[in-house]
Amino acid sequence: MLDASVVLKWLFEDPAREPDTEKALAIVESVVLGRVEILQPVHWLAEVAAVAARLTPETAVGDVEMLCALELPTTDDPNVIRRATSLAIETNHHLFDALYHAIALEHEDALLVTADDRYYGRAKHYGKIATLHDWVAGR
Repeated sequence: MLDASVVLKWLFEDPAREPDTEKALAIVESVVLGRVEILQPVHWLAEVAAVAARLTPETAVGDVEMLCALELPTTDDPNVIRRATSLAIETNHHLFDALYHAIALEHEDALLVTADDRYYGRAKHYGKIATLHDWVAGR
């Protein structure tokens, strides 16, 4: 799983403004080349599009079209939604962020990679989460 914070670094491609952009690019390249499998919550594209529309309106429509073309698999599994709801309550954090983590927790070989240090700090004790900064390929 890649949360919106990682996907947005890839879209913005601005290492001066966005630390760990190179790592975000490497992960997305691995996904595109089929070396890394990914499963996203159904809201992921809307979340990324909302931020892109606000921060980079001149490229947002094209960025969303490109992301749509990736056809990333998504899930709306009720077990994931239940787990995410519990995570959101227990961490006092937004449900949309917890949905990415819940997918990782509900799938045996999954890991959430996030650039959201605030969520990571609140949720790292649940496991199956890594910061983009600490992420290593093949993990």
